[in-house]
Amino acid sequence: MPSTAGAPNASGTQLPRAAPPFAPLSLSNRFAQLGEAFFTRLPPQPLPDPYLVGFSPEAAQLVGLPPEAAHDPAFVETFTGNRPLEGGDTLASVYSGHQFGVWAGQLGDGRALLLGEADTAAGHWEIQLKGSGLTPYSRMGDGRAVLRSSIREFLCSEAMFHLGVPTTRALCVTGADAPVRRETIETAAVVTRLSPSFIRFGHFEHFYAAERIDDLQRLADFVIDGHYPQCRDAANPYLSLLAAVCNATADMVAHWQAVGFCHGVMNTDNMSILGLTIDYGPFGFLDGFNANHICNHSDTQGRYAYQAQPNVAYWNLFCLAQALLPLFGEGQAAVEAAQEVLPVYKTRFAGQIDLRMRAKLGLRESHAGDEALINRLFRLMHEGRVDFTRLFRQLAELRMADPSHDAPVRDMFIDRPGFDAWAADYRARLQAEAGSDAERRTAMRRVNPKYVLRNHLAEIAIRHANEKDFSEVETLRRVLMRPYDDQPEFERYADLPPDWAGQLEVSCSS
Repeated sequence: MPSTAGAPNASGTQLPRAAPPFAPLSLSNRFAQLGEAFFTRLPPQPLPDPYLVGFSPEAAQLVGLPPEAAHDPAFVETFTGNRPLEGGDTLASVYSGHQFGVWAGQLGDGRALLLGEADTAAGHWEIQLKGSGLTPYSRMGDGRAVLRSSIREFLCSEAMFHLGVPTTRALCVTGADAPVRRETIETAAVVTRLSPSFIRFGHFEHFYAAERIDDLQRLADFVIDGHYPQCRDAANPYLSLLAAVCNATADMVAHWQAVGFCHGVMNTDNMSILGLTIDYGPFGFLDGFNANHICNHSDTQGRYAYQAQPNVAYWNLFCLAQALLPLFGEGQAAVEAAQEVLPVYKTRFAGQIDLRMRAKLGLRESHAGDEALINRLFRLMHEGRVDFTRLFRQLAELRMADPSHDAPVRDMFIDRPGFDAWAADYRARLQAEAGSDAERRTAMRRVNPKYVLRNHLAEIAIRHANEKDFSEVETLRRVLMRPYDDQPEFERYADLPPDWAGQLEVSCSS
């Protein structure tokens, strides 16, 4: 252990020496205790001369690291995969899954490595490197991530957290000048991700498909004991687990819909067993509203379009339920038990989306006509491609009894008479509740963000970073930490996308 003693002062007294900025974490790895059927142990592949691109002090606190830790070269070396952590048991996990609705068979961590788990006052946090090199599950890939996609994942992980959406976190992103081939030659990067667990639906599908029921049960018990302990006392803990995952997934997807987030690749291997947003790839936030918006250029059939996300999540839960069937009971009884549990998702999602959409409109109570009122607004938005984020933020400024100031909102719509008719009904609905314009405005601004990670903002940060200027990554991270605040000094980050943003495309390689 390094000494804390420093040089003597004038009186000869030893003065304490400051602790080093990066005192390496001491890790454990509970996942590794499941046994080698679940993973392959291997070290990261080093990258030469890495440098820090982005850092989240808030995420660092989760694993007990001070903000100044990022200034230590050892920090960068460690979270690029060049330097091991004490107690780490580095591994790539194996899983399977359905990709774009088709069974893909064995998959696994093709470019990610779990370093281990930090046990802190903030709970257990697994630490994973994404982009750390080839693994046995890389298939045709190179095991690397590129700077472009790594910056996007880093920024969106942290942005989603500050929006209140359940998500994995991102500690940092590091870069290196090592070339990586995608559509063009790009440079390598590594994202350090944090999560209470990186277990996916696909982990369960893997052992079910291989008919390894003992391992399937071992995994289910591990998840229950570590993350859903309330399920242990149920008559059938595994059915209770399915119900808990249904609820967590419904909450997550309802929140996605409410902030206009499109995941882009909702394969079962990209679905967290904890109901966390995971695997930020071809994601996007809605600009002009299109219910059928497809953010993933690789999704040629629109399977993962914005309005399809709730039903895709339900389909994925069916796949999880099938994988868990051997733990529910025998034969038809197990199937019927699963069929009774799965509708929990629909009930929970309906309640959550209703709650969130009413809050976005400043409605505190639930009335019979609310769903129709909300749906009418979305039809008008869809027809006119009204900007999703700006509209809901601006709606907070409407006056309950005075339509003469409607122009800033009204002018967003092509069908202005249609908006006028809707606004009249909206005002009547607002007047059915006791409350003032000021109270409603405050409540709406708490749930309708001014700032989201639009694709063009990420692209600007990436272009700067390609020139070794990482200041825009940091500025954008700071803006997105306070998405509901006005931040007048950063007003440009709330502007409508420029014309060139319409040409941006993201795909599964992103």
